[in-house]
Amino acid sequence: MHTFRDQFWKFLKDESGPTSVEYAVMLALIIVVCLVALTALGQNQSDMWDDMVSELKGVDFVK
Repeated sequence: MHTFRDQFWKFLKDESGPTSVEYAVMLALIIVVCLVALTALGQNQSDMWDDMVSELKGVDFVK
């Protein structure tokens, strides 16, 4: 039982663990920022296409 307890305390004192957690948090933040940006750009593109369609509805393309 001493080996499990020793390994557990060694794991808690290990400093390499927080770096991977920090990278995971940074990656999560980057993903959130990308999703927000894509959502905002997607809405702008949708509005632009809707405006173009509404402007072109009255145009007669056949001469």
